[in-house]
Amino acid sequence: MGSRNLFLNIIIRSCILALEAIGFAFLLVSENYILSCIFFLIFMGLVIELIFFINSTNRRMAFFFDAIRNDDSTLHFTEKTNNKSLRDLNASLNKVNEHIKKIKVELREQEQYFQAILEHVTIGILSFNDKGYIFLANSAAKKLLNYEQLTHIDQLKKVDDNLHLSIKNIKQGEQKLVSITSESGPIQLSLKTSMFKTVNENLMLLAIQDIKSELEEKELDSWIKLIRVLTHEIMNTVAPITSLAQTLLSYYQKHQDEQPTQKIIDNTVKGLSVINERGTALISFVDTYRKLTRLPQPTKKRIALSEFSENILTLFDTEPRYKHIKYHLQISPIDLEIIADEKQISQVLINLLKNSSEAILDSQNGVIKLEGSISDDGLPQISVIDNGPGIPKDIIENIFIPFFTTKDTGSGIGLSLSRQIMQLHGGTIKVYSKPNIATKFTLFFNKNKLP
Repeated sequence: MGSRNLFLNIIIRSCILALEAIGFAFLLVSENYILSCIFFLIFMGLVIELIFFINSTNRRMAFFFDAIRNDDSTLHFTEKTNNKSLRDLNASLNKVNEHIKKIKVELREQEQYFQAILEHVTIGILSFNDKGYIFLANSAAKKLLNYEQLTHIDQLKKVDDNLHLSIKNIKQGEQKLVSITSESGPIQLSLKTSMFKTVNENLMLLAIQDIKSELEEKELDSWIKLIRVLTHEIMNTVAPITSLAQTLLSYYQKHQDEQPTQKIIDNTVKGLSVINERGTALISFVDTYRKLTRLPQPTKKRIALSEFSENILTLFDTEPRYKHIKYHLQISPIDLEIIADEKQISQVLINLLKNSSEAILDSQNGVIKLEGSISDDGLPQISVIDNGPGIPKDIIENIFIPFFTTKDTGSGIGLSLSRQIMQLHGGTIKVYSKPNIATKFTLFFNKNKLP
């Protein structure tokens, strides 16, 4: 409404000026110099009035935008004026100013809300620009880094040089683990970044988390599970040996002064034979554990996955026990390669394929797929998939624990050994299982370059 009245005022004044100009020209041609002088003075007055009117409007607009630029929300234009166009313009400017003030209040409330959230999260949050200037550091970050006033990442040199270099060189989306030493002892920090843009510059958002307690908890849990399994295996072997040794000893304690009978001698021979057998089994068990803890570093080379996988599947295709199982190989792209130790990865895949084959041994429609593909991260991965009964939820988290097994004849180190081999390769192994539909073991390779 204000802009329409302003437009009409300018049109009316322009029309009057045009009529004045025509009248002045007519009187000048008629040689009526007195009236023409009067018209000229009126014309000049109208021009000055129009210029003043437009300039006053422009000054109000300029004043309004200067106030916005200077974050001045107290600005108010009077609406008590006889000029309707100015009154409407002032009213419109006041409404815009009130709307801007309302938005500022809402933004301030949101800022305080998010600031409160950041202050209460247990993860440290830092944001800094390309030059290293820190714009945000919540309480958790200051506590983790033991630094109260953080304004630049170079200050972190005083905390730990390795931490400073890690944060300074970290890339967008990258995740790092950094160990630092504080007054309370060593701390394991997880660093994860993301990038976001403001109007003027790019900012890096860094999440810092102390995972030392979590690692200790996981480590303790792993030790408890391992000790439980080791204790179970050793007790199963030692208990019968001890019982049998006591029985044999009792034979001779009861007949110390007598010549041992043939029956006692035969029982002694049998007992010693059992003790020897169980002792040999215990030595084999300990030797297996020693092998598990002394894996050699992998000797990596470039491996064509298609030919490599075909050779492994040939071992199972020719096995009479598995003749009713269908094995499928799919490598995409066909020239996919991995950088790995051929013997160690063969051992992993053979173990996974053997587990899958035994899982569907009694199935009439057993199918096992060996797939090679590129992960979402652009790195090679290998999957072994079967349609067997699956792995129950209550034991799936235990299958990688050394010596844990659900088989009567299993050693329980296959999957644990496979995981350790993948860790030596800088990768990992993961499992997904949906009972009676699909069980999938996937080998993820983190790097695909020769060292």
